[in-house]
Amino acid sequence: MTDAAAVTPAQAPPIPPPWTWAHGLSYGAVSLLLGMTQGLGANLINNNLPWIQGSLGAYTSEATWLSIAYTAANATIGLLAVKFRFQYGLRLFADLGLGLFIVIGLAHLLSNDLRSAIAVRAAAGMAASALSTLTLLYMIEAVPPERRVMGIALGVGWAQLALPLSRLVSIDLLGTGQWHGLYLAEIGLSVICIASVNLLRLTPVPRVQMFEWRDFLTFALFAPGIALLCVVLGQGRYVWWFDTPWLGWCLAASIVLLAATALVELHRKKPLIHLRWLTTADLLRLLVIILLFRIVLSEQGVGAFGLLQTLGMTNDQMVGLSWVMFFATLAGMVIVALTIDPEHISTPALIALLMVAGGAWLDSRSTSLTRPEQMFLSQGMIAFASALFLPAALLAGFPRAIKMGQEYIVSFIVLFSTGQTIGALGGTAFLGTLMTIRERVHSAQIVDRLSLTDPQVALRVRQLSGSYAGVLTDPALRSGEGAALLAQQATREATVLAYNDVFATVALMAVLVFFYLLFLRIRSDLRLRRQARAATLAEAN
Repeated sequence: MTDAAAVTPAQAPPIPPPWTWAHGLSYGAVSLLLGMTQGLGANLINNNLPWIQGSLGAYTSEATWLSIAYTAANATIGLLAVKFRFQYGLRLFADLGLGLFIVIGLAHLLSNDLRSAIAVRAAAGMAASALSTLTLLYMIEAVPPERRVMGIALGVGWAQLALPLSRLVSIDLLGTGQWHGLYLAEIGLSVICIASVNLLRLTPVPRVQMFEWRDFLTFALFAPGIALLCVVLGQGRYVWWFDTPWLGWCLAASIVLLAATALVELHRKKPLIHLRWLTTADLLRLLVIILLFRIVLSEQGVGAFGLLQTLGMTNDQMVGLSWVMFFATLAGMVIVALTIDPEHISTPALIALLMVAGGAWLDSRSTSLTRPEQMFLSQGMIAFASALFLPAALLAGFPRAIKMGQEYIVSFIVLFSTGQTIGALGGTAFLGTLMTIRERVHSAQIVDRLSLTDPQVALRVRQLSGSYAGVLTDPALRSGEGAALLAQQATREATVLAYNDVFATVALMAVLVFFYLLFLRIRSDLRLRRQARAATLAEAN
């Protein structure tokens, strides 16, 4: 195969069978299963890292490699997955990806160490790339042809339902089998998915010769480049950005590899990634909006749940909050599926940004007495907003790729998945770093005001040391323990203030992105009106 090789002419696609309710419900059920499997695979481990790292005997920075492996594999394998689908069929790719994940997962249950766990997460990331596409395709086939937009909105939303659901099911899974229960659940769902996609098959599409040898050269440069960037974003706030030399080398290597990818693709007649098309103004703006929105959506994982875990809350105590987020996400999916208009695709995104800003502003008034019940409204708003945005972002660019041709679909999928991945990792890194910096600032300010010569501070130390009166008879030791408890309380208050700064920053960013998107919407409407007016005048003349 060479770059000059002609595409094999495709036969006419088969006529799909007439749509029936039985057809729609069965394909919709498979789409829901695939989406839930993908979403649970991504979130079951991420949401339970503190418990998993204890079982594996790993530090926080070491356990983070589990998330990095999943994210890097998921972001890069999509570059080949779309072409694989056109040439060999996506079902085969799903069978290979899920089969690999099941084999490695079973091996990990036997070896029980961090390295094998990282391999399992990488395999799960590759399998999730096929699952996300299958989820979308099965949902599109589940709806009548005239409601394809609804199918797209629901297809990209199923995985979002798994985010709050993962916290609910992990309670029982961790209680019965510790971290083994999480992996067994993923493996079991993957087995069911393999059976489902083979029993209920998608309407076949004509096979087209897609791969060229230089595609693999591009992948060999692009995949490690993105993976190294994921390493930098995932590890930076744990090993700290300026204290770890190897982090800088990873970033430098990532830049070199991605630049080499661009050079290779720009000099190909039939590139794997159409960079000239992706760097047009409209698609660059879409990428910026996806990145920024993913950053503000990190408020839930890094911010709200991070704050509650800092205050001592566990998944058992956040059941009510998880149910609120689940139903808010479901409501957002249904509403956007029923109301989304391809002609005004920015409307749900604008509404979502306002809701994120409102929810983050409510969270910015948290205190050390805040409990999950006080976050029902704010987190419900943000969960609802996340369900509104994703279908709008996909529909903003996917139809353009379809009009350009099959090869451009690969480029758009790379843009969309990479933007989602880098935005999520970048958001976590940015907000986590901001929280650390602000915690140090607030902690220093609080400690500067604490002096034992202050009567109120001395009284507080005596009150706290009183809890040790029954076990410590030495007054000096009791006073020292009281001072230690006061220091813990000061650190907790500084942490809460830092989270409030994070929430306020997210609210401000959401407002700025809202006005940026609104400006683009107004400018586009004015341009369309001018074009319509010019066309009317031309017809009149």
